[in-house]
Amino acid sequence: MNKKETHFGYQTVDEKDKESLVAGVFDSVASKYDIMNDVMSLGIHRIWKKITMQHTGLKAGDHALDVAGGTGDLTMAMSKQVGPGGEIIISDINAAMLNEGRRRLLDKGYGGNIKFVEANAEDLPFDDNSFNCVTIAFGLRNVTHQDKALASMYRVLKPGGRLLILEFSKPVVPVLDKIYDFYSFNILPNMGKVIANDAESYRYLAESIRMHPKQEKLKEMMGDAGFERSTYHNMTGGIVALHKGFKL
Repeated sequence: MNKKETHFGYQTVDEKDKESLVAGVFDSVASKYDIMNDVMSLGIHRIWKKITMQHTGLKAGDHALDVAGGTGDLTMAMSKQVGPGGEIIISDINAAMLNEGRRRLLDKGYGGNIKFVEANAEDLPFDDNSFNCVTIAFGLRNVTHQDKALASMYRVLKPGGRLLILEFSKPVVPVLDKIYDFYSFNILPNMGKVIANDAESYRYLAESIRMHPKQEKLKEMMGDAGFERSTYHNMTGGIVALHKGFKL
């Protein structure tokens, strides 16, 4: 039987090895993840996330799931939106990232309406029709089988619920792609080396962005998973895109 292959950045690897390789990246960067997000995006990631939170449709008492929630930026915002009568579950396949998120959220006084679950996005351990909103920010590109993850997120959404995918994408402004490439492959790894003592992990992150499906392709994949009325909104010239789809 021929082994199945996939990409890990620009490398071609056995499918069964990708999960552990990605885990190694996030084990390495977990403690410096928030600092690096601020430095490498010049703080703009906070604006991207704030805009995303304007699209959740959540109200008091609702339930939401933050997949690959990492250190919990979206979880914090949704916790406020649903209030003490609602619930947010933050899930991540990586224990180091989930622990960092738990520490950060508890330090900031959150936790009363938040649960932490170590889980694979491809096979979410939640009942069908459980959540009013599912979010995944800067995590989908690290999933080995993205179609399975989309199907799993569709399954756990309630009818009428929505999925929000915030992810790096393809710049649509002339010349911006060249500037972005130079920054990603020349400056970003050096930042990772200085701040997180890890240039290779940030080189992988830059490569993984280039391998991720572009705007229209991801929209098509959402449709294949069952989502309807799918749209996307480019931010910062298409460096990042917010995709939204509904389970009707």
